[in-house]
Amino acid sequence: MTTQHPNTQRLVYGHATAHDCLAFADAGTATEEAAEIRALAAAQTWGEARQVQMTHLWNPAGPEYHEPEDGYADDKPFTITAVGAVEDGTWPPMVTVRAFTVLPQDLQDRYGKRRATVHDGDYLEVPVAGEGELVAELRQRGYEVTRDDELINLLDGFSLGSLAG
Repeated sequence: MTTQHPNTQRLVYGHATAHDCLAFADAGTATEEAAEIRALAAAQTWGEARQVQMTHLWNPAGPEYHEPEDGYADDKPFTITAVGAVEDGTWPPMVTVRAFTVLPQDLQDRYGKRRATVHDGDYLEVPVAGEGELVAELRQRGYEVTRDDELINLLDGFSLGSLAG
């Protein structure tokens, strides 16, 4: 049984394929966010997609974005990769942005570089080569850190089409 201090910050990290660098996320919500992404990807019709409840993310197939009378009838087949926000890369949000909020500023400055994208703003590029040092320093500061490349890439929307039923 693992006991943890109530103030321990838990992080999950991994190699974000889309940016070829490390990305970090709050381990307390990452699996729930991944479940939301999987649930939307599994929807077979637009009606099902509209009904997917989101707690941590917004639903890019929700009724506020795609009304049935606009050609998205409830019984029309749904494919997650055909959703505009997924096609243009704005959903789910880039996982590499999260480092700005979950990593201490001095570690961001030491191990990462702020990079700009054309459409989606800045992200923190943390080279894979610095993984050992950064993870050791986080653990030394009391962070609980776990590597999960699959989870990180799912949170980034990488290969969403392969999740569709």
